[in-house]
Amino acid sequence: MSGPFSFSLMATDCAARRGEFVTPHGRVQTPAFMPVGTQGTVKGLSPDDVRGTGTEIVLGNTYHLMLRPGAERVAALGGLHKFMNWSLPILTDSGGFQVMSLSELRKVDERAVTFRSHLDGTMIELTPERAIEIQVLLGADIAMQLDECLRLPASRQGIDRAMQLSLRWAERSKRAFEIKARKGHALFGIIQGGDDPTLRSQSARALTDMDFQGYAIGGLAVGEPQEVMLRIVAETTPMLPAERPRYLMGVGTPHDLIEAVARGIDMFDCVLPTRNGRHGMAFTRYGAINLANARHANDPRPLDAESPHPTARTYSRAYLHHLIKANEILGAVLLSTINLAYYQTLMAGIRTAIVARRFAAFREYIMEGWELGDLPAL
Repeated sequence: MSGPFSFSLMATDCAARRGEFVTPHGRVQTPAFMPVGTQGTVKGLSPDDVRGTGTEIVLGNTYHLMLRPGAERVAALGGLHKFMNWSLPILTDSGGFQVMSLSELRKVDERAVTFRSHLDGTMIELTPERAIEIQVLLGADIAMQLDECLRLPASRQGIDRAMQLSLRWAERSKRAFEIKARKGHALFGIIQGGDDPTLRSQSARALTDMDFQGYAIGGLAVGEPQEVMLRIVAETTPMLPAERPRYLMGVGTPHDLIEAVARGIDMFDCVLPTRNGRHGMAFTRYGAINLANARHANDPRPLDAESPHPTARTYSRAYLHHLIKANEILGAVLLSTINLAYYQTLMAGIRTAIVARRFAAFREYIMEGWELGDLPAL
């Protein structure tokens, strides 16, 4: 155990930031990448596997865990940390994105979002207060307010309505958190406003006035081009207090991460490392490598002989190709591990570069490696 939530900004290099936050379950170095443990597990990997990649915090999903096995059951079994055998920090999202993406039948009004469970069709009402209660029962070190997330493109009227509703839900979430939360845990507000800079500004100003322990930029990576996402990030981060962490939700590719750090983001989560790993895709300093491609069938080289993670150095491309083509579980496990390790190595390199005030050079070096691409087969 560490202590109550706090954030320290340790170094900057232009807009890029190097920091650390403290939670009841440990310290997290930023910029940080959080693997997604949707249903109490980072899919296919044991907690020891995840820790072995350098991961210091994982994300749990309120929507999925409230449906199965249920927040009250997890609480009765000692909380999510004990339930999944993860002793380090956990952030839980509020469930708003999953309601949007998984429930075909849903109704949003002032009180709550009502939706049909994708598991058994049961109609469920999720209020801001219930979303906070679930996250407190799970024992999350960092909880998120309930918000309404829209897919882009959307009408300005629709984006404005969702943003204003999310602000009112933020106030209710904060009041509920102050009543129910365990001492030392944190609640983040979520900035909405779609691709409209004026609405984003309104949301950011209102949320900072509410004084959350951290601020997330939500409603991006939901259909808009990357350049739009990065523009919104660049316009939003200067409005946020420097002494609080900034979290870009649901992002993204290695290129997304390094570009968002350059625009002042501290925290990320995304399913890509493990999802792509399960489908035969490896992330490396040479870019993405599709191990299902036949050209790897006779390649004895490891993915990266200089990787700090042994899994990337140990197994040949030919063997990984074989596992993927044979649909063996081990292939998904190894590539998910390799991908998470690459993401964490990338974040560690970013942190070191910011402290040395060499982030621009590091960014250029990484970009050149990806543009060079995979080395030719022997």
